[in-house]
Amino acid sequence: MTGGPVGVGIVGAGTISGAYLRNLTAFPDLRVLMVADLDTARAAEQAARFGVARSGTAGELLADPGVEIVVNLTVPAAHVEVGLAALDAGKHVWTEKPLALDRSSARTLLDRAAEQGLRVASAPDTVLGAGLQTARRALDAGRIGPARTALALFQSPGPESWHPSPEFLFRPGAGPLLDMGPYYLTALVHLLGPVERVTATGGRLRGTRTIGSGPRAGTDFAVEVATTVAALIEFAGGGSAQLLTTFDSALARTGLEVTGTLGTAVLPDPNRFDGTTTLHLLGGEKGAEKPEDLDAEGHPATRGTGVLELARAVRAGRAERAPGELAYHVLDVMLAIEESVARRETVSVTSTVEVPPALPAGWDPYARTL
Repeated sequence: MTGGPVGVGIVGAGTISGAYLRNLTAFPDLRVLMVADLDTARAAEQAARFGVARSGTAGELLADPGVEIVVNLTVPAAHVEVGLAALDAGKHVWTEKPLALDRSSARTLLDRAAEQGLRVASAPDTVLGAGLQTARRALDAGRIGPARTALALFQSPGPESWHPSPEFLFRPGAGPLLDMGPYYLTALVHLLGPVERVTATGGRLRGTRTIGSGPRAGTDFAVEVATTVAALIEFAGGGSAQLLTTFDSALARTGLEVTGTLGTAVLPDPNRFDGTTTLHLLGGEKGAEKPEDLDAEGHPATRGTGVLELARAVRAGRAERAPGELAYHVLDVMLAIEESVARRETVSVTSTVEVPPALPAGWDPYARTL
């Protein structure tokens, strides 16, 4: 299609689909045409909840000529399989993170899209939220000088206390690094550029966990991945960052700080779309000026923002701001971190990426532009 709202289909009606559907059905430039899932009853329930006319199987969704973008909300192990099927059906793809579980299949997905003249874009789109975009514009404007170092923290006791089916978060393709790392690493790449090499360590505190909520509460399951990972990240532009992700901490805490030659910026939680940025600038009587708070400036939308930005980019014939190549680079970094943990040595990151531009402060997801 060349005009009017972009047709969207959702594959995967699990927990995260509600957040997507709430936003996607409110954006005038999108039309959500169908929800699909292996559990067709669950797909029907989500479709009815958000006023989507059709539900059914993924095959039925892919056969719908009105669907231009497939939003892939399946479990990580199915991301590439579903993405390739969507591309082969002539659809653009938005995929939840991570892009894939390994470099080879991720490369296959992106190369297939390029061959067919289609787009693959990927979560997280939190980096397009008003909070991080306000921080990005301040740093781009030189408020703290050239960025040189960063500190990124995600500490949690783990998602099994609240998630009714948390097992997949403790299997390959997840854990705190691949589950939460994309939020922090995507933000860091936006702010400091592509990564060149990593040095990391990690392990797991317990071999089993217990589901704490829902109908299966009390059920034990095996932990298959490291539940604490710490990494030193070196960027191609010369900066560095320390990253800690853990599901083993009784102290729940998140943090993202970037330091430049003129001061330090404390950024919003990278897993949120809003939040305040606080600038601590050098130069006051005691070495630092009074902290300056920058309230989030921009749109109030949350998950699904990247799908809309992709749709508008496709229609405008320009590059999207959450491209698959960025997701590939972040995946490459995370896999290099895992390899560094296993090999106990520094690992080079062979991929690179061009950092997308910031969103204009006035970008409005609720405007009708198509």
